Amino acid sequence: MSTKAERTSAYIIETVAPIFNKLGYVGTSMSDLTEATGLTKGALYGNFENKESLALAAFEFNSNKLLSKIDALLETEGTAMARLFILTDFYRKYDEFIEDLGGCPIVNIGVDAKNNNNLLLAATKETIKIIEGKIALVLENGVNNNEIRLPVTPLQFSKQLFTMLQGAIVMATITNDRKYLINTIAYLEQLISKEIKK
Repeated sequence: MSTKAERTSAYIIETVAPIFNKLGYVGTSMSDLTEATGLTKGALYGNFENKESLALAAFEFNSNKLLSKIDALLETEGTAMARLFILTDFYRKYDEFIEDLGGCPIVNIGVDAKNNNNLLLAATKETIKIIEGKIALVLENGVNNNEIRLPVTPLQFSKQLFTMLQGAIVMATITNDRKYLINTIAYLEQLISKEIKK
């Protein structure tokens, strides 16, 4: 059973996570946070040491949602190829998934934190490494099971694949045109089918 303080902290994080994600660390004011939560500045700081610790908790909240979703997709039954296509299909509709999060936490927080907040930047880099590692594991299992062949190491291929996905997300976000996602996914699926399938 969670305590009242734990419930309050969870409420705060869930409420402010999309705000930090949309406005960034510097762009988010305390008045944005008090207005959204209905709590005073003192109440917020009673649950979090400072704005940075709250921003970090908010990023981890959004990041964990994304990581849990990717885990669920990649841990399904089936071949490595099937799992890769499940992942690409998710990214085809990624804009729908991130809508409630306030956008892509990796892109939004990573770019914002690059010159403003080393802790948030480090957390974003860690999330990227985790996702790349999860994809690499699927690829490695595919190679070991003689399902796929790779021209480079699984991790290197994973990094390239994820780079293309994130690039499409950036372009779709900036232009508000989801064709960047759809077209990149179509290309990646062709690449996967023709280049690495045995």
